[in-house]
Amino acid sequence: MTSTATDSKRAVVVGSSFAGLTAAFELRKHLDRKHEVVVIEPRDHFTFIPSLIWVPFGKRDPEDVTFKLEPVYAKKGIRFINDAAASFDLDNRKVITTGGEEVAYDSLVVATGPKLAFDRIDGLGPENGYTQSVCNLEHAMQTREAWERFLQNPGPVVAGTAQGGSCFGASYEFLLNTHHRIRKAGLEDVAPVTFITAEPFLGHFGLGGVADSQQRVEKYFDKLGIEGIANNVITEVRDGEIELKGGRKLPFAFSMIVPSFAGVDAVSRTEGLGNPAGFIPVNDEFRHEEIENVYAAGVNVAVAPPQQTEVPAGVPKTGQMSEVMAKVAAQNMAADIQGGERREMPMSEMEAICILDGGNTGIIFKADHVLGESEHPRVMSGPQAHWAKIAFEKIFMGSRKLGHPIL
Repeated sequence: MTSTATDSKRAVVVGSSFAGLTAAFELRKHLDRKHEVVVIEPRDHFTFIPSLIWVPFGKRDPEDVTFKLEPVYAKKGIRFINDAAASFDLDNRKVITTGGEEVAYDSLVVATGPKLAFDRIDGLGPENGYTQSVCNLEHAMQTREAWERFLQNPGPVVAGTAQGGSCFGASYEFLLNTHHRIRKAGLEDVAPVTFITAEPFLGHFGLGGVADSQQRVEKYFDKLGIEGIANNVITEVRDGEIELKGGRKLPFAFSMIVPSFAGVDAVSRTEGLGNPAGFIPVNDEFRHEEIENVYAAGVNVAVAPPQQTEVPAGVPKTGQMSEVMAKVAAQNMAADIQGGERREMPMSEMEAICILDGGNTGIIFKADHVLGESEHPRVMSGPQAHWAKIAFEKIFMGSRKLGHPIL
C-alpha cells in the first residue's frame, strides 16, 4: 500500500483542463475526507479553451478566459502541485514530476490532454513555422499579434485542420470568426478566405456527419463566399504559401491550422501506458485496459474513428465529452478506494454536443452517439448559436471557480 496512513489512500489526477478539473472535483465529492486528492498540473491556471477563438480578435483577454487553480482546489481540500509529470513508475505507483518529486498514488487518472504535433508537417505552427494556432493561450496571443500585422497588410486567409487532426470544431469556429472580422473591416475584396480540412466532406466533424450537416455547411460556405477543400493533405508550409498534395499552392497573408495531436512525452516514454501514438487505451469504466489502478479521461484517451477515411481524421473529444469521461473514471476510482457503486459509459453511447460560433451567428449540433449512427441528431444554425456559446462560457467559468462541476 502506498498510503502513509493505514486507513487513508491517495487519488492522483495528472492534468487540470476539462477532464482533470472535473475528475478532481468528483473525487473530492465521492471520497471520504480521510482520503487525499492530489492534482499535478504544469500551468497555475485553468484556460477555457473554447473561448480562445475570440482572443486573436481582442474579444477576450487572458483574464477573461482563465482562473487560478490553487485557490479553487484549496477551498475543496485538494492538494495542488504546480509541476508537470515527467514519467510514471507503474510498478511502484508513483508519478515523477519534472521537479524530481515522486508522488505516490493508490489510484491514478491521466488527463494530460495532447501534445500538439506541428512537427509532422514542415513549416506548420507558430514556433518553428508560418501558421498560427488557437490550441492554447500562448498561441492565441501570438495569433492576435499576427492578426494585427494582417490588418496592416491584408491578403488571402487560409484556416483549417491538418491531416490526422480531430479538433475540427475549433478550425470551423476560427474560420467563421475570421470571415466575420474581415467583413467588418471591409477587407473582403483583398482577403479571400479558404478552408482546408482532413474531413472527407465539409460538416463531417470526425463523426461521419450529423444529420444534414454537410448540406448546411456547404450552403453556409457558399453564402459567405468561402472555398472549402475537404479530403486534404498538407505537404509543406512555406512563408506565405501552403502546398497541398497534388501540387496546389494556396497563398496566404494569415493562416491558422489546427495540427494533429499526439500523446504527451510522459505517457509515450512510460512503457505499457500508452499505445504507439501515445494515447491511453481504456475500457468502458475509463480504466486502463491492462493496468488496474490507472484511469484516463479527455483528449489523451485512445478512440478509434467510426470509419476509415481516405485522409486520416480523428474523433473529436470535446470538453463536454471529457467531463463525462472524468466523472465516470472518478466514480470508479472512488469505488476502488472505499467501495461503492461502479459506472460504465461505452464510448459508442456517449453523445456529442458542440456550439460553433460564427461571430454573430453559428451552428449547434448534437449527436446521440459519438461513434455510429445517431437516432435523433439535431443541427440548427442562426444567431442563437452565438448567444448560446457566450452563455455557456459564463455558466462554465462561474461554476468552476466555485468548484461546482456542473455539466
